[in-house]
Amino acid sequence: MLNSSRCKGWKIPPMIRQFFWGISASLITFSSGINPSLAADPFRTTDPRPIGSQTETAFKAMFERGNYKEAQQVLEKAKLQESNEPLVYALLASLAYQDQDFNSLKTYSDQTLASAKLLSTKDPLRGNLYIAVGLFLQGGHTIVTEGTLKGAPKALNQLQEVLKSLNVAEKINPQDPELNLIQGYMDLLLSLNLPFSDSQKAIKKLEQQAKPSYLAYRGIAIGYQNLGQYDQALSYTEKALSQAPNHPEVLYLKAQILAEQGKKLKASNQTLIPSQLQEAKQYFTQALNQSDQLPKRLVAQIYYEQCKNLNRIDNQGRPCDPLRDKIKDANGLWGPTANQLPPL
Repeated sequence: MLNSSRCKGWKIPPMIRQFFWGISASLITFSSGINPSLAADPFRTTDPRPIGSQTETAFKAMFERGNYKEAQQVLEKAKLQESNEPLVYALLASLAYQDQDFNSLKTYSDQTLASAKLLSTKDPLRGNLYIAVGLFLQGGHTIVTEGTLKGAPKALNQLQEVLKSLNVAEKINPQDPELNLIQGYMDLLLSLNLPFSDSQKAIKKLEQQAKPSYLAYRGIAIGYQNLGQYDQALSYTEKALSQAPNHPEVLYLKAQILAEQGKKLKASNQTLIPSQLQEAKQYFTQALNQSDQLPKRLVAQIYYEQCKNLNRIDNQGRPCDPLRDKIKDANGLWGPTANQLPPL
């Protein structure tokens, strides 16, 4: 799921947000009386799974429209009405991370795993897929609460179990779009952080076999961004925006890529104001226009990067850190409205 931050900054829950990352599971158990036309499945157009209408609504609010506030409201209903759905808890874990509510992160990670184990008796593919997600989330909690030095060895042990569960799911149906979305994001994350890993293989999996496409394209764009292949990153960002227009995090991703291009060009010629910096300003602004539907910490980061970008454009010395912290330290989970942001 994972904000669209770079992999030096790719954090586990944002990745999981993005495919959740891809993250879903099935609340309603299979039975001969279920009408497939009523299945709520954001991943499959054929042979849909009965994931649950509230869960599907939250998923689309988060990933298709970028309205995290609405998604959380719907997820609170889904906890009551679709309580066996692992995707509900995975998405809530992601939001808890954004608020740095690590107790809730642990609770929702555990609930993801527990509900996935129950699901595995009825739907082995999706059950094992979300066992992997639950373990992955637990590993993320271990690292953020215990620190890298102490937590990483434990998380790496859990990673072996994650890969085992993914392998079980893959043997059942290697073409499954939900599996390929989640596995593609995980493989890409690992390939960008571990030596001798194949990023192109993960990108190919996302492009050819993962659904929904707007999340797959977004993951590919992030992958190319981290590889420093900015033209390809922009191309896939445009593809993501064509299917999820005006999504604030995808607009933010495009702004990041353009800002990185412009920063490099300006470093080579200090008298030049690259057009990419001006274009990045436009997309940062568009993302921040929807700030009240995003977690405040994400808003603070977008605002900070916009501030730094403006300093490069006009050579001013805006105090970006304290301005960012004013947003981050405000009460509540959500960002302020655009007109309440500190002026730049």
